[in-house]
Amino acid sequence: MSNKIKLKIVTPEKVIFEGEVEEIIVPSMQGEMGVLPDHEPLLAALSVGEMRIKKANNWDHFALMGGFIEVRPESNVRILANSAEHAEDIDEARAMEAKQKAEKILTERKEDVSFADASGALERSLSRLKVAQRKRKHREKTY
Repeated sequence: MSNKIKLKIVTPEKVIFEGEVEEIIVPSMQGEMGVLPDHEPLLAALSVGEMRIKKANNWDHFALMGGFIEVRPESNVRILANSAEHAEDIDEARAMEAKQKAEKILTERKEDVSFADASGALERSLSRLKVAQRKRKHREKTY
């Protein structure tokens, strides 16, 4: 029985994270899902939302834009993400701009932009904002 999980988070562009962690919480299609060491093997689709990983008793936050999680024997976990951003890398002002733009498109309902595209953009920008704001609040508490 291991007390660590070997985690690798990969996007089409690069490896976002690789290392040992104590716990993983991901947004699955059925809701939040947690993974602890020695979890049963699993393959699940992930949705847009906040992903958290616990290492050295601290939580790291990521904005996840969907993908898949594969839990393999011996606490090996691979997350294949469409896109993922660490909280430290999120430009909060840019995410707010994207949110406002998506909201405007949804209210105007222009025919050249699909509702699904605009609502997907809104969901992604809200996820980024949530993760960035959580990290900012955590920093403010520690000072």
